[in-house]
Amino acid sequence: MDGAKITTAADSTKVVGLVIGALLVALAVVMLVPVLAEIVARTGDWKAFLSSAVVTGFVGGALMLANQTEERDLTHRATFLVTTLGWLSVGAFSALPFVFSEVDMNYTDAFFEAMSAVTTTGSTVMTGLDRTPPGLLLWRSLLQWVGGIGIIVTAVAILPFLRVGGMQLFRTESTDKTEKVLPRPGQVAVAIGEVYLLLTLLCALAYIVGGMTPFDALNHAMTTVATAGFSTHDASFGYFDNPFIHWTGTVFMISGALPLALYVQTLRGSGETLWTDPQVKSFVTMLAGVSIVMALWLAARGDYGFFEALTLTAFNVTSIVTTAGFASTDYTLWGPFGIMAFFILMFLGGCTGSTSGGMKMFRLQILALLFRTQVRQTLYPHVAQTLRYGERTVSREIVFSVALFVFVYFASMLFVALALAAFGLDFVTALSSAVTSIANVGPGLGPIVGPAGNFSSLPDGPKLIMAFAMLLGRLELLTVLVMFSKDYWER
Repeated sequence: MDGAKITTAADSTKVVGLVIGALLVALAVVMLVPVLAEIVARTGDWKAFLSSAVVTGFVGGALMLANQTEERDLTHRATFLVTTLGWLSVGAFSALPFVFSEVDMNYTDAFFEAMSAVTTTGSTVMTGLDRTPPGLLLWRSLLQWVGGIGIIVTAVAILPFLRVGGMQLFRTESTDKTEKVLPRPGQVAVAIGEVYLLLTLLCALAYIVGGMTPFDALNHAMTTVATAGFSTHDASFGYFDNPFIHWTGTVFMISGALPLALYVQTLRGSGETLWTDPQVKSFVTMLAGVSIVMALWLAARGDYGFFEALTLTAFNVTSIVTTAGFASTDYTLWGPFGIMAFFILMFLGGCTGSTSGGMKMFRLQILALLFRTQVRQTLYPHVAQTLRYGERTVSREIVFSVALFVFVYFASMLFVALALAAFGLDFVTALSSAVTSIANVGPGLGPIVGPAGNFSSLPDGPKLIMAFAMLLGRLELLTVLVMFSKDYWER
């Protein structure tokens, strides 16, 4: 019996190595896309991407050859490991083009930039983007686009089965066959990928109609639908003085923050649709309400006319809530009310099964349901209360899982903020950097890491801490933290 367990553990380790190797080989292929961009632009950075592709492909191929096994099934524990190490490995090797390029980053900065990209956080240490070689700009956007579809597949196919943070409420496989989006998880992933690509193409076309160059439109379309936030200009969307472009960005950031599996269901005419999902309705209503209230407040101050104010608030509120992290203006200049409002918005996030990070709307809804149920239980102690989310019954296990996630969410932010403060960062910089990293938002608050600044001036220590925090938040916290427990490593 012990021998069988040892064999199973060894096979499982080989599967982990095989999967990570395959991911690196795929990453090496993606690295060849900026090579073409550099050749077309006739700049010299194509060598950086070709060298990076060779190194990444060699390591990935070696891992695949060294971990060949007949057993291809991942155990429950190994799934945590392959998810975390897979994302970490992609981030580590994605940093190579930044190191080898003409920008000449040190590896810490390169790793920070790459991890921010693949986790679709959008925090950056790069300046002078308007003069940066096109291949590197395209690489940043590609990483965010790949990271966006990567987290959707992870959220739809893996996290529900790991029972992380209440995600099991959204399992695509059910005993009721009619509730499935498609018969198999692989088909679900392909269908979601098709929707993701279609949204990206539509966004790029809309940007071109609005006056962007094809190159800017392609880059911003990838980072908009991925709710990721990298731009090809230092001024981000402030570079484009065009309301049509800003409203296009607002619409497609929202589209990326909605559950992509629901697009598939809506198009197929089966099951719950975008128009009936309680999470989507609450999310869109909240965005509209906050944007209008803040626009009225700005207009009342006399800073802007109402439509101009609404354009600014809708874009920047949507950007922060969806964790896209774009900025069309420095909203920290709007005064204490504006700063506090955006700080609160940084915690929220979009919908489950979308490209956005943050706490997620469904968890906020579960907490609200829990509060309402507890109030009723207090008033009517002898009447049994049932929590219902849409047409689903919410079990005690899911309530506990959501409550635990929220506790760990805020505890992680405080711990990361304390670690950043230990390096001498001021209160606002440390706290907002911790929040923006865990929530995968992008910009922080204050003159250093706010929407008008970036993270380049921070020491290496805080950058590495934040890079880990980005991964932690992107993988829903417990997926990573469970591996730091003694029980995980006991057989």
